[in-house]
Amino acid sequence: MTTGVRGFPRPALDHLKVKLLVQSLYAQVGKTWQKPSDEKGELDWRRKIEWRKSASFVRVEHPLRLDRARALGYRAKPGYLVVRARVRRGSLRKKRWNKGRKPRSMGVNKITAAKGIQRISEERAARRYPNCEVLASYWVGDDGRHFYYEVILVDTAHPAIQSDPKINWICEPQHRNRVTRGLTPAGKRGRGMGKKGKGSEHTRPSQNQRVSPRRLQRTAYQIRRSRSRQ
Repeated sequence: MTTGVRGFPRPALDHLKVKLLVQSLYAQVGKTWQKPSDEKGELDWRRKIEWRKSASFVRVEHPLRLDRARALGYRAKPGYLVVRARVRRGSLRKKRWNKGRKPRSMGVNKITAAKGIQRISEERAARRYPNCEVLASYWVGDDGRHFYYEVILVDTAHPAIQSDPKINWICEPQHRNRVTRGLTPAGKRGRGMGKKGKGSEHTRPSQNQRVSPRRLQRTAYQIRRSRSRQ
């Protein structure tokens, strides 16, 4: 077998060159999104005009940010779906009272939800595709009225997904409805699961895993009743 630079075999050297080329490609795509040029800014401006006129949830053929989609687990194979989601930005749309309230006591402005906008987009996309599980999502743009995210979904009943050892874990029953339980990357960030140690004593168990007050009352009642019988 012929040898290349520094004693590497020629096939291994070619594979190394291809790997470095692919890594540099994804790195360049990421830099384009981090520091957009004037040409990309104009392209995004035209793109958002079309997005505002389209539906709130549109299935796209290819991810717009290929580097971010690949990092979150997307693969260009059957069973993977990419959906562009459009969600309103800002606080909740609270109705204004007609009378009997001070303006500062109306509770109209600056009332925000406990969930982030990205988590809301994932949950709405999951409701529109009930046969799929949400893998992750990422930001693709925003304007004065909306945020735009691309949500990666996986069809758990597809044979290509069930036979792939890298993704077939999502077909197991304990991962069903994972987006509503805050198990996606955006959900874990919203629940504070990325922090450990001092200052995060009350984050575990998280809000989605805490027992409801009514259940605690029922459990305490059952304990008192069993003790009285003894």
